[in-house]
Amino acid sequence: MVKRRAKRYSRGVALLATMLSIALMTLLVIDFTNSSALGYRSAANQANELRAYFFSKSAVEVGLAMLERSAMTDSVQSGGGTKASTGHDSLDQIWARPTPPIPLDGGFVTQQIVDDDRKVNINLFYNPQSRSVDPIWGQVIERLLANIGVSMDLLPILQDWLDPDSIETAGGAESDYYLKLLPPYEPRNGQMPTIYDLRLLKGVDDVTFFKLMQVFTAAPTQKVNINTASPEVLAALSPQLENDPNLVKTILAARMVAPFTDTGKLQEMVPDLTDYQKLQSLLTVTSTYFTITGEGDFAGARKRIYSTFKRISMQPRGAGFILASWHED
Repeated sequence: MVKRRAKRYSRGVALLATMLSIALMTLLVIDFTNSSALGYRSAANQANELRAYFFSKSAVEVGLAMLERSAMTDSVQSGGGTKASTGHDSLDQIWARPTPPIPLDGGFVTQQIVDDDRKVNINLFYNPQSRSVDPIWGQVIERLLANIGVSMDLLPILQDWLDPDSIETAGGAESDYYLKLLPPYEPRNGQMPTIYDLRLLKGVDDVTFFKLMQVFTAAPTQKVNINTASPEVLAALSPQLENDPNLVKTILAARMVAPFTDTGKLQEMVPDLTDYQKLQSLLTVTSTYFTITGEGDFAGARKRIYSTFKRISMQPRGAGFILASWHED
């Protein structure tokens, strides 16, 4: 009897061990399968992101080619046989026209070109020579903030970010504030190299930053292109334009009929404008900096590149372009 019980016990242990082994092997196979699937999915996602990235780079190249082509198209033959620029940049030129998404190898490429000279250089708010807010551009920027619905509370914060000292302006913010954030960082205490500095300012959230980046630039522009500026920017350039929307509409209508080739045409085309002398020092008809936004989409992966180029004169091609800034998202 004892032997029979021992045999039954041994068989039971063996069966249990076998079942445990099978269960363990099943778990291992399932884990290996899941790991392999996750690894494959991760590798596929990385490959898709890489494709999307190169798509976005190709979009920037397409935009750059359009700018170069526009520079050549907008050049005219002078009497001596050499090419010279027609002397203005406007929204009717090839670079400014909307471009629909371009299908490419199972994905899409999208590009947009915006001249930075249609915006106001945010760095002009503070004059480092006088160590104070610029009396002209400070008022322009104040009016522009009101036009886009951003609180005036941003002004002392902006001043503290741009000025070289660590003395906090009333309502502003210096190192004492920024170093307590997570992660902590120092204020710039100098000019912004890119417009993305604005996102770091106290009180600037994503919604506010989106509003600001539509009308402000950090490119070292000194004037605003009257042919491409938005109504909000044009209105902010003088108290008269701010208080009389019809004058802004007149400028917009005039440039649609024929772009301004000279700021002197403004007084001729808008005779009711009495602020002409003050405006002339703030306006131009050409653009020097252009931001190309290239976006690549592939299988759900999306990459975006913001690249700003400076245009320089170059013969016989009409113009060349130098990379000024590059931001990937």
